[in-house]
Amino acid sequence: MFEKGSSMNSVTFNINQLNQSRIEEIKHKIDQKIKPQGALGALESLAIQLATILTKNISDKIQIIQPNLFVFAGDHGIAKEGVSIAPSEVTQQMVLNFLSGGAAINCFCKTNDITLNIVDAGILLPINDDRLIQQSLGRGTSNFVGQSAMSSEQVNEGLNFGKKAITETLERGCNIVGFGEMGIANTSSATAIQCLLMDLRVEQCIGRGTGIDDKTFSKKTELVKKAVEFHKDRINSLGLELDALNILEAVGGFEIVQMVGAMLGVAERNKIILVDGYIATAAAMLAIDLYPETRDYMVFCHQSNERGHQKMLAYLGAKPLLSLDLRLGEGTGAALAMTLIRSTAAFYNNMASFESAGVTAV
Repeated sequence: MFEKGSSMNSVTFNINQLNQSRIEEIKHKIDQKIKPQGALGALESLAIQLATILTKNISDKIQIIQPNLFVFAGDHGIAKEGVSIAPSEVTQQMVLNFLSGGAAINCFCKTNDITLNIVDAGILLPINDDRLIQQSLGRGTSNFVGQSAMSSEQVNEGLNFGKKAITETLERGCNIVGFGEMGIANTSSATAIQCLLMDLRVEQCIGRGTGIDDKTFSKKTELVKKAVEFHKDRINSLGLELDALNILEAVGGFEIVQMVGAMLGVAERNKIILVDGYIATAAAMLAIDLYPETRDYMVFCHQSNERGHQKMLAYLGAKPLLSLDLRLGEGTGAALAMTLIRSTAAFYNNMASFESAGVTAV
């Protein structure tokens, strides 16, 4: 098995805990802005995080440079069981739609001046298109009900691929990267990941994804329960830990493992990670399980309408920027959050202080 820091790894990460020593100084600067203390609410906490990561001195401005968003696409073997409203072929159709510019994420990225990147992490029906980042781990994972979704080698390669996907973008100067996904049945994978990592019952977490009916929801619940019980018993019987790597191998997705590697790669460069909804947060939890320091670099963009997402956010101590009942995926919540992030940088950089404005603080 892949063990963090072992010589057997083909990819390792060197992630530093965020320096907390400047937080009081940054907070003092914000408190001196011409407003009552705390009046900008969650934006003040966000400003502290952005300034801590992206500035070195108290006089520095927060600069948002070349924001990018990566959508990782992958298919899931469990989709063959009929747990979604659509077959796996729709993943390919949606990727083609992303490439042609017709999806919600295209609209939101264009509006918010975000560069959109689409990655084939392992879709069932490949696409030959130069606009697509090609790093497939296979034509969908295995059906994780009764067997592992992928091999340990695929987990390792997926982490490599994820880091590779974002490296050139970061080297060009980008300092903020959002993450989204596409993959029919990936909420089943995210639920299984959540239950194994958080030791929760499937009934506490499972949701209706893109809107399945009662019969399909019942089937999905039973299959994910069966899978969680099977893999928990199997991993325990082997004397292994229910950690991120074993969970990825057991019930993960090709798009999820690559998101984990990409998130770790961004944190390694001390840049901002924008976490989208339920699937992206499952990847974030796994990244944090591997390297807890990664949490410092994450901005949680929205709370989705998926049932288990609120529990994930509470587990991570995360307060999302938006709550709009979104359940689309694609990174839509991360793209929408850019408006708030730019606004936060603007108030931190440009808002007058009581002293500079000649206003007496009350």
